[in-house]
Amino acid sequence: MSPTPELIFGGTRLFSVATRVLVNAMESSAVRRLICITGFGAGDSRGRGGFLYNAALCLILSRIYADKDAQEWIIRRSWTIVRPTILTDGRCTSAYSVLVDARDWRSGFISRADVADFLVKQINDASLVHKTPALTG
Repeated sequence: MSPTPELIFGGTRLFSVATRVLVNAMESSAVRRLICITGFGAGDSRGRGGFLYNAALCLILSRIYADKDAQEWIIRRSWTIVRPTILTDGRCTSAYSVLVDARDWRSGFISRADVADFLVKQINDASLVHKTPALTG
């Protein structure tokens, strides 16, 4: 979803509403695994990106990230939330950091291909269930 002027100034409920529908459907079908990508700066990672990152997030995307906070609240009790830092179109390197401890969280850049690589690896790895790792290059 690209941040249009309507989203920036008006906000959205797309993430939280769609997530509630998805989680309800998963629970009724006994699906046991959801790995959700929100964004670095959502939930308890808010304010951990450094001055410029935080300022940009606050000024431009605060209403969108408010809905991502609601989305995370819906998911957090059962599944994994992944927070990539600034996305790039680079190639897959598999040389990225998975930061689980909030004290280590920092902003940075990561390719979409590396985020996809991480997600595929998580399908059969339950070590990050109930966690909110940040991904950075």
